[in-house]
Amino acid sequence: MLIDRETEIAELRALADSGHRKLALLYGRRRVGKTFLLTSAWPPDRAFYFTASATSPEINRRVLIEEAGRWAGVDLRPDDHPTWRTVFRTLLELAPDRNLVAIIDELQYLATDAAGLVEVTSELNAAWEGRLNRQGGVLLVLSGSAVRTLEALADGGAPLYGRLDWTRQLHPFDYWDAGRMVPGYTPADQIRTYAAFGGVPKYLRAVDDRRPLAENIVRLLLDQHGEVRLQLETVLRQEEGLRDHVQYQGILAAVGLKRRSIGQVAATLGQAVDTGLRRMVAQLVELGFLEMERNFEEPQNQTVRYRIADPALRFHVGLVLPNESAIASAGAETVWRERLAEQVFPAYVGKEVFEDVVRQAYRRHRAARDLPAVEAWGRWEGQDRNRRDTEIDLVARLLNDRVMTGSVKFQRRSTDATVLLEHLDALRRLADSGRTWARDALAKDALLLFVSAAPFKKSFHEVARNLEQRVIPWTVHDLFSTSA
Repeated sequence: MLIDRETEIAELRALADSGHRKLALLYGRRRVGKTFLLTSAWPPDRAFYFTASATSPEINRRVLIEEAGRWAGVDLRPDDHPTWRTVFRTLLELAPDRNLVAIIDELQYLATDAAGLVEVTSELNAAWEGRLNRQGGVLLVLSGSAVRTLEALADGGAPLYGRLDWTRQLHPFDYWDAGRMVPGYTPADQIRTYAAFGGVPKYLRAVDDRRPLAENIVRLLLDQHGEVRLQLETVLRQEEGLRDHVQYQGILAAVGLKRRSIGQVAATLGQAVDTGLRRMVAQLVELGFLEMERNFEEPQNQTVRYRIADPALRFHVGLVLPNESAIASAGAETVWRERLAEQVFPAYVGKEVFEDVVRQAYRRHRAARDLPAVEAWGRWEGQDRNRRDTEIDLVARLLNDRVMTGSVKFQRRSTDATVLLEHLDALRRLADSGRTWARDALAKDALLLFVSAAPFKKSFHEVARNLEQRVIPWTVHDLFSTSA
């Protein structure tokens, strides 16, 4: 079943059927479904598909020609194709009487590094711009998992700049599409599944929704031989261009489930905040392993906090790695039952994932429910002027310059008026502390978004009706509902 890639596949098919020469670029992190998308778009006799291997450019050159010959039923010999230009020219002239689709996956392996790939694509450009012996159209799709390297192919000055007719980056699923991978679960368990396995299709495909979610977590994520755990353990080693994997893994472990400043990361690692650490943290951000956040509308010179971006990796680093010894000695099922199931995992879902789910849900449902567009999302965590700890789960500056704030609770007990009153009190204290956005959040035209995994009590609705602000109460059902 194809999920969340319907637009991409329709656009690629339209390019292939145009009867003209078209060049496409598709890239994304490993296991996000690029290969599944490309091999699902056309039948095998319509599209030639080649996956480069992590061997050498020379081996890939020879194998590409041999496989192209077998697919087309013609005699193609590697020795007759000593350069990449001759390879690409022959590839583009396969099946000349009909519309051809040619796909080169893991393109980065056609060269030893980024500079080498520029040379390879320069040869491709020369073949692409030359005269071709064909009557039908041709769609050449370039694909790969070295995200930054492939992104650079479309940049100004790159050989393919201005040549690409279509460019897309595939991202992991959001909570909604992750839920479509496990339709047998309740909406609440679909959110828990997203919290544990994230939005990577490869991880979600291993989940059997005929079994209890806890059983899948133990079997796939906690067990020392778990299928998804083994993939998460190697995710850094598979990233192109990363060296010193142990040090990068240490940085992720230092961040764990929390939002950490670089000073806190350094203290946990027992080292100084030097150029090397800053460079490695910046590289993890660039590669999408870490994401940065500041308190909402704080100046650029204020402290940046880092968190692990992918929920599955966050679960692995924050819940699995700290329990490795216990899992080895007592077993995965015992650790789940006695350490994680009752408090740790529910707290992780509510604190570290549910806020992300709500933001995704707002973006997904905004137009259908006639909600205002958001210019910038954020959250706020710190102390007011009286040094009282204060946390606002959701803060957003809307395009109309108004402010929306809210509270997110993934808990079993019903949400009463206390949650709403405490949120308003926090906003008043922050407004008195000089936070302009908090004063805007108390204005009559502000919005208040409250999301609860459990129903709202009558007392909540009674208080909400008497407020000047518009209050939007969502339950888990509303996150998955397609109705307004």
